[in-house]
Amino acid sequence: MISDAAFWTLTVCLGIGTFLIRFSFLGILGGRALPGWLVIHLKYVGAAVFPALVVPLILWPDATGGDTDPARLIAAVAALLAGLRGSVAGAILAGMGTLYLVQFLTGQL
Repeated sequence: MISDAAFWTLTVCLGIGTFLIRFSFLGILGGRALPGWLVIHLKYVGAAVFPALVVPLILWPDATGGDTDPARLIAAVAALLAGLRGSVAGAILAGMGTLYLVQFLTGQL
């Protein structure tokens, strides 16, 4: 464990750092129009970050000790297919429903 002084120093420094990162976009660039090439590239940030957050949870889930689980792979495919139809709620329900159904059928639930 770290001391209280080190904890609070680290907390304040991290708070200042995150403020400066956000201020760099909102405070400095907030009233200005961004260049077209930058706006085009920023549109892809969500599409790049979302898979980076989701794929490790599918391939190496903590619930299985980091082992790949066929039930989660099947549920991910079901959610992907439902999501390709354009429904976010449908993708969530298809993924959850498939995961619970496969886990129930295989005796994991």
